[in-house]
Amino acid sequence: MESLKKTMPFIVAMAVVVVASNILVTYPFNYFGLGNLLTWGAFTYPIAFLVNDLTNRRFGLKSARLVVYAGFFLAVILSIMLASPRIAIASGTAFLCAQLFDATIFDRLRALSWWKAPFISTVAGSALDTVLFFSLAFSAQFAVLDTITGAEDGSLAFPVAFMGTEVPLWMSLAFGDFWVKIATGVAMLLPYGILMNRLRPARAV
Repeated sequence: MESLKKTMPFIVAMAVVVVASNILVTYPFNYFGLGNLLTWGAFTYPIAFLVNDLTNRRFGLKSARLVVYAGFFLAVILSIMLASPRIAIASGTAFLCAQLFDATIFDRLRALSWWKAPFISTVAGSALDTVLFFSLAFSAQFAVLDTITGAEDGSLAFPVAFMGTEVPLWMSLAFGDFWVKIATGVAMLLPYGILMNRLRPARAV
């Protein structure tokens, strides 16, 4: 109970970020000709890795996993209410796997230079999250996950020109989202560096 209480601000922050990203990922970034490459969700989701890493630094791996599990539960419930069931299932699966992966990598690298653990864990977690989320949410192979009429997200299924060939729109969106996640993850090193001294480890690591 004490662990849940002390990590509650992180749990709430995680849930807010994931729910917002679940909604925003359905909206293409229609600026600078990037509508076939980006969604708005790519700009918000990397904040989840920042929340995870700060929890890990402050309270350790066990508490970071608690935040992931609690954030996962809240995010899935709220996403079912605010987004399509298929998006909720895809998001929940990708979130749980990617964030636990991130937490494990961060914990193993925490003794290195201050920026290496959050950077490497964010890159690895983002890659896993992108592959799982976009394949489950938008690939035709997983259309069985659609449980209501009109939830097929067919607008993301038609092929588009991409790097000299045609691929399904969801694949080009996944590619663009991944690189924006990495860029945003790099930007998140700034608030991490600022906050890390205020969130010193509460136990020996």
